Amino acid sequence: MQNIPIMKRIVENMGKVMVGQSSAAKLMVVCLASGGHVLVEDVPGIGKTTLAYALAKSIGVSFNRIQFTPDILPSDITGFSMYNPKTSEFEYKKGGIMSNIILADEINRTSPKTQASMLEVMEEKQVTVDGVAYAVPDPFMVIATQNPVEYMGTYPLPEAQLDRFLMKVTMGYPDLENEIDILFRFQKNNPLHSLDAVASGEQIKELRNHVRQVHVERAIGDYIVEIVQGTRRIENILLGCSPRASLYLMRASQALALFMGRDYVIPDDVKSLVLPVLSHRIVLKQEARIRKVTVESILSAIVSNIKVPA
Repeated sequence: MQNIPIMKRIVENMGKVMVGQSSAAKLMVVCLASGGHVLVEDVPGIGKTTLAYALAKSIGVSFNRIQFTPDILPSDITGFSMYNPKTSEFEYKKGGIMSNIILADEINRTSPKTQASMLEVMEEKQVTVDGVAYAVPDPFMVIATQNPVEYMGTYPLPEAQLDRFLMKVTMGYPDLENEIDILFRFQKNNPLHSLDAVASGEQIKELRNHVRQVHVERAIGDYIVEIVQGTRRIENILLGCSPRASLYLMRASQALALFMGRDYVIPDDVKSLVLPVLSHRIVLKQEARIRKVTVESILSAIVSNIKVPA
């Protein structure tokens, strides 16, 4: 269980910069340990970008920020082949994706064509340029941000891409005391600049291997699948969760169990992750949205109607 302190140490280190966002930081670290990607959706000024920077600096790996705009091209993401007259050969020039942690800032502001360039790398950890596959650095993680209320000049993410994010995280406004703390913590300088790494890339790779060894009882597996399949039988849902959601919910539950100091998953691990892992994969019918039905209320009802395994 030597990997448990690493996860908590990363969250504590991020807390030196992120005030009152321990829940969001915890989910980010759980997602990192699970080997998945995260979509951070919230209003401007909350600290979405800072959260990504804090995570990258805490684990001491390479970091790259890609500012998604309407004019960015797929080759800016994946890289491209360039002819070298000295060698008379084409050479691969790395794109912005070739880094351990990628911040895909305002990902919904780029065209569907450029969004599609992320599909392969998020699933297979590689990009294919001119028929040649190039692996991205290991460990690899995409942290994407988007604004949920500003839709002018945006391109909604297709369901196929949303499904590749292990979880969606929202941060919310800080309370009064935390916002005052932010003022004085950032008064003289940005604490992000002096943030030291508390883990390494090799430790993260070891952590991910350890997460997969966390025990999952068959009854827990049944419980996960029942929840996911429940999203496919609700009248108000146009598109339910895929089998990938079942796998991601199990993997995230394993990582959370490890974070909590256990080498086995319990139902509470699963229940606490249902919303961040499943909510962005569900598409409501138009009439349900008109009636103000929410994904959160549907997921809550599904979980409450399924018997919790002993």
